[in-house]
Amino acid sequence: MDNWHKISLRLNPLGAIGVFDSGVGGLTVLQALQSLLPQESFLYFGDTARLPYGTRRRSEILQYVREILRWMHSQGVKMAVMACNTSSALALTQVRSEFSFPILGLIVPAAKMAVTLGKRIGVIATPATVKSGAYARALQELSPRVAIAQVACPEFVPLVESNCLEGDRVHRIVRQTLSPLVEFDPDTLIYGCTHYPHLRHVIEQYLPTTVHHLDPAHAVARAAVRKLEAMNLATPCPQGQVQFYVSGIPEQFAQLASQWLGYYPRVEHLPLSVLTQCHWPLEITVPPPAPSAVVAS
Repeated sequence: MDNWHKISLRLNPLGAIGVFDSGVGGLTVLQALQSLLPQESFLYFGDTARLPYGTRRRSEILQYVREILRWMHSQGVKMAVMACNTSSALALTQVRSEFSFPILGLIVPAAKMAVTLGKRIGVIATPATVKSGAYARALQELSPRVAIAQVACPEFVPLVESNCLEGDRVHRIVRQTLSPLVEFDPDTLIYGCTHYPHLRHVIEQYLPTTVHHLDPAHAVARAAVRKLEAMNLATPCPQGQVQFYVSGIPEQFAQLASQWLGYYPRVEHLPLSVLTQCHWPLEITVPPPAPSAVVAS
């Protein structure tokens, strides 16, 4: 455990911003954060040994998220961003009451932006996110008259993680999966999984050109800027460094990530044994939020 202690603090004395997802999908969020916060340091973790998250039970997701956040706590992060809609839907409310640093999710920032764009909102997401109803609740609380259609897309994450982004098979899966959404005729589409923007070039072909395509990464990045400023946590001097860790095979992640990052990242292996052994007491300093509090960013 000592070898993993306070690594991020060497990057930034104020602490890095932790970003995590099940795999490469969260890189869309990382890039959005870097665009608005180029002076900040980031600690990115991809739980590639346990992906996909979208078909797992809530109890499993909550366990994984707690383990990741406990490890990030040991690294001295000043904020964590769940770059994963499934984690945001199933675990965010619970873990916010268990850690002293701010934790941001994707769903509410995306919902806030969506209701400014349209009235017929489609959501494509993992089965677990759709089943949770988190997007529908957030959208309806923000705009009760909005029409919502949610479509589970269980095959999209495996396509992205296997770097299968073109070809007849991809088009067939996207076309069949989106058929209920096409019938709904949305004016706005929320990409309710951070992997899905990598398939946008295909998805766009099966929807009218007038549809607004909303990537929650940009919404949560703006929320992170506001939170850092409000809590006086912003880094005054440029840092701009990123450390990458995965629970699976580093080389596999690096090769896939390099296509979107524009460089070949140095990726360290973080064994699951390190995550599962993180059992130090949690800093519970915030009372649990009310069940109806879905409009917190």
